[in-house]
Amino acid sequence: MSVERALTAFAGFMVLLSVALTVWVHPYFIWLTVFVGANLFQQSFTGFCPATLFMRRVMGLKTEAELAKTRLP
Repeated sequence: MSVERALTAFAGFMVLLSVALTVWVHPYFIWLTVFVGANLFQQSFTGFCPATLFMRRVMGLKTEAELAKTRLP
């Protein structure tokens, strides 16, 4: 799995989790949804997301470009 796909999956999971927490735990968990959305918005312009640093360093995931280089003969 690439970093880009993992980031998309993680963001989707966090949005669903925050909505569930908002409904069943406390309404202020809506701010987690706002945070995730704001992070995605700024990442679309800057290309930087803190979660990708974690995924690359700790989980050892590679970008799509890095994976494409390893597939070449």
